[in-house]
Amino acid sequence: MKILVIGCAKSGIGAAKLAANAGQNVAIYDDKRFEDFADETKQALIDLENKGVKLFLGKRDSYIDDIEKIIVSPGVPLDIPIIEHYRKENVNIVGEFEFAATFCKAPILGITGTNGKTTTTTLVGEIFKAYNPKTFVVGNIGCAFSEEVQDITADSVVIAELSSFQLETIETLSCQICSILNITPDHLNRHGTMENYMAAKYRIFENGGKNVKVILNKEDAELAKLIGKTGKTELLFSSKESVEKGVYLENGALVDNTLGDNFVICNIDELHILGVHNYENALAAILMARAYGVPREIIRSVLLDFRGVAHRIEYVTTVSDVKFYNDSKATNVGAAVPGLLAMQSKIRLIGGGLDKHIEFDEWVELFEGRVAKLYIIGETTNQIIETCKKHGFHNYEAFETFEEAIKAAYNEAKRGECVLLSPACASWDMFPSYEVRGEIFKQVALSLREGAKDER
Repeated sequence: MKILVIGCAKSGIGAAKLAANAGQNVAIYDDKRFEDFADETKQALIDLENKGVKLFLGKRDSYIDDIEKIIVSPGVPLDIPIIEHYRKENVNIVGEFEFAATFCKAPILGITGTNGKTTTTTLVGEIFKAYNPKTFVVGNIGCAFSEEVQDITADSVVIAELSSFQLETIETLSCQICSILNITPDHLNRHGTMENYMAAKYRIFENGGKNVKVILNKEDAELAKLIGKTGKTELLFSSKESVEKGVYLENGALVDNTLGDNFVICNIDELHILGVHNYENALAAILMARAYGVPREIIRSVLLDFRGVAHRIEYVTTVSDVKFYNDSKATNVGAAVPGLLAMQSKIRLIGGGLDKHIEFDEWVELFEGRVAKLYIIGETTNQIIETCKKHGFHNYEAFETFEEAIKAAYNEAKRGECVLLSPACASWDMFPSYEVRGEIFKQVALSLREGAKDER
């Protein structure tokens, strides 16, 4: 088969390598020229070329003939000219995760939702690794499925974080257990409407029979509408009330009722993660593990050791009694709200970034009484300012650079306050990724600590 892989990020490189190893005739396309890539990617492309993969780079207006399958990296929009060209030619177009899944011999457990995917996937992965050392954690979490799948055997288990970008291109992917954590507006610049966005998310359970287990957050307004309508075996979790054949939070305890015995896994004050959103992530993880048959004592042990993930309400340091928290992974409003609610002191908030065509009202409405001042960066600056004015919040300031905003927040903070990076926006207008944004924040915070005096 003549295959064209589109996109030279990790997923694209992995897919091209997998297809080449399978004996396919492979080319890889990107609109960037070879010399524009980082050295690591250049070397990966050279390695592919040595495997017989044709490099098709920087050629925006020319196409390869007789292509039979397109494999798309998840970050590549589906409406770019090269994809439109092959769609008109009726060429089969699938995503990298879908392609890799066709090689997978092990059960796949999928996790999606707007917020909390990485934390939940990481936690589920740790639980399953304690139960089965042959556990692989892949997908949107940063590990390309294509790079791992040839090492996965029938006695393995795959834990996959799945974005809407990955799910919109599936055909046959079937997850034995799948969890949808929550649904709030996100990526509308890509999907166009909330209906399209939700439809992509809900594809996670479209394949497989009635024995597929679908885990839903009973307290999410959109997911509550799905209950009883998936055509699969549904299991529920709730942070507000007890549920039958599910798990829930009650009186400060995470309770497993999958066997009808209301068994307390642990108390939330035993955990190292903060906030109701994280308790919901833990509930989803418990339910996925129990649905697979993981013993309760393993789940409890891992939960008590789990310390969250980098860039998600991550404590960084304290400088002159001012705490710094890195919540760079809050790339939309729904993700940023928990950061505000988790802080125990007045907040010097750093926000703003790439415009994903979402509204900021829900976020700004929480500022009163919580946010001492907002320090704004990025291309959404004017929209955020207008939203602040609309809701009567006037203590804000715009900054040209990220470092200026961080230093201003610290210099103006009073003892006992915190500096929180929780942008409510993606990073790509100023940074290569939210990880880079978070790492820079941590570096600046730590440099402030080194230069801090005892008295302010």
